[in-house]
Amino acid sequence: MFERKSGARRSSLVFVASLCACAGSAPVVAQDAADEGKTAEPKPTRVSRAKPLSPNATINLVNLLVKQGVLTEEQAKSLVEQAANEAYVQRQAAKDATVKAGDAAKVAAAAAATASPPGVKHVTYVPEVVKRQLRDDIKKEVMAQAEKENWASPGKYPEWASRIRFYGDMRLRYRGIYYPSGNDQYDAVNFNAINTGSPYDVSKTNPYYYPTYDVTQNRDQFRFRGRLGMAADLHEGFSAGLRFAGGENNSPVSQNQTFGANGGNFSKYSLWIDRAFFKYQPLEEFSLTAGRMDNPFWSPTNLVWYRDIGFDGFAAQGKYEIAEGITSFVAGGAFPVFNTDLNAGVNLPAYDGGPPTKLPSHDKWLFAGQLGVAAKLDDDYAFKIAAAYYDFSKVQGELSSPCRVYSASDGCHTDLTRPSFAQRGNTYMPLRSIISDTSNSGGTTSQYQYFGLAQQFRPFVASGEVDFGHFDPIHVVLDGEYLVNTAFDGRVRPDILANNLTGAFQISANEWYPGNYVGGKYGYLASATVGHRDIRRLWDWNVFAGYKYLGSDAMVDAFVDADFGLGGTNLKGYFVGGNLGVGKNVWLSLRWMSANNISGVPYAVDVLHVDLNGKF
Repeated sequence: MFERKSGARRSSLVFVASLCACAGSAPVVAQDAADEGKTAEPKPTRVSRAKPLSPNATINLVNLLVKQGVLTEEQAKSLVEQAANEAYVQRQAAKDATVKAGDAAKVAAAAAATASPPGVKHVTYVPEVVKRQLRDDIKKEVMAQAEKENWASPGKYPEWASRIRFYGDMRLRYRGIYYPSGNDQYDAVNFNAINTGSPYDVSKTNPYYYPTYDVTQNRDQFRFRGRLGMAADLHEGFSAGLRFAGGENNSPVSQNQTFGANGGNFSKYSLWIDRAFFKYQPLEEFSLTAGRMDNPFWSPTNLVWYRDIGFDGFAAQGKYEIAEGITSFVAGGAFPVFNTDLNAGVNLPAYDGGPPTKLPSHDKWLFAGQLGVAAKLDDDYAFKIAAAYYDFSKVQGELSSPCRVYSASDGCHTDLTRPSFAQRGNTYMPLRSIISDTSNSGGTTSQYQYFGLAQQFRPFVASGEVDFGHFDPIHVVLDGEYLVNTAFDGRVRPDILANNLTGAFQISANEWYPGNYVGGKYGYLASATVGHRDIRRLWDWNVFAGYKYLGSDAMVDAFVDADFGLGGTNLKGYFVGGNLGVGKNVWLSLRWMSANNISGVPYAVDVLHVDLNGKF
């Protein structure tokens, strides 16, 4: 009983001491004493903000505790002295602070009165803490802007520059061209040279042969290709692309420049705009592109399109995940192939004395669509298949109405239906129905002709690829494409026969002009690749082999591969090669291509490519 009471007294003593020590300056802490004779249990402490106790109140409280026997006389005396001393110290501190504040105010007032002449208005004093807050706020705002635009960090570009990416590649190539014996030089007509230059006089009185390709002399060439592009992220799904490339000419299927060509003597080479487009991609699964762009249609081989060909026009692309690992994709667009020059026509007076004759517009378009599915079933197996339909509008040549041609500078109204670029292989037809009269000796002289495509082109293309990655990073990839020109007409058109083309182009009674292959509407390509899918690092490698068959009129010869058989259609044969990485993003390539004519007179050529490639 005595021990519990002593414990209660000790607790009360401690709390009273704290109370007295903090009197007049701190919160009061009160605790209920435990009842005597009962086990003490802790109770929640009650904290309240009370007015500071005066010294008299403190002394009365201590005396009351002495009377109740909580404190002894000595303990009470000690507590009273401690409270008195602390109260004295606090009073002195408050007095000193008041004096100092008054003196500072007097000094500031005197200085202001001395510095400011009568009539001057005073600005309210801004406390240092406010100044400090203003400085912090301004600093935070400026640093946030600096961080956003990257102009406060040494070595960093502005924010807009971070949204622009540059890329490019370079290739050095050795090309060996090897012709076997037996090629027919007479049949290697260069229709592109005729159609892009002066018309050719097909009459027998013309002592000069028509332009031909050289198909008998082996050649060694060193070439290069350089491209530099820019991709810019604009805002909220909008982007733009621009790329420049070299090349001997503005051909759609080659960016190669042969050393020593175009005049030689270390002449400088041309630079062309190769890509220029806007792209809008509001969703990851959908995009719209307008301008000069990459091929928007998936094509695993170069059977239908040259790999680096650019498309002019408008395209939409989309994809949708049908199930996990299976995605459908679609693409479509409209692309102008040829747009009539506003000045097209003859600037001489018409034969009846009227104004100069202008040619009607004859714009050519490509309308196309593709639908496909891509699937990755697991890490070891993936495939992709697609079907595409291409409709070339108004690319077929048209026979003119009867027209008079007195010289190579004269024209007829269907001249614009000739292709503005071609390689070789398609079947061609004469375009002009030239009137025979005394000016051309009854049609035996001055028979200046242009040539157009004899067939319409609406090819259907099925494409597929299977990737076996069981030995990753080594893959086995099988690629294939099948092509058929659904608009092909194997008959010789009556309007061509009616033109009665004779002369220099008449080879025999059954083969009356070169280019009349009518050699087929089908094409296919199959290939296999073993090794790394992408050559990116040192010693990455792959090897490949395949077979190609492309009928004369299965596809417009202007847009197909420019390397196999030296370009064009009416070709079949095989190809083999490989790639080897010799550094990061640097690799060597070797390709051997052996091609032969499908129809017509004999033609064969073997081509070797040895390339050093690099990209960045």
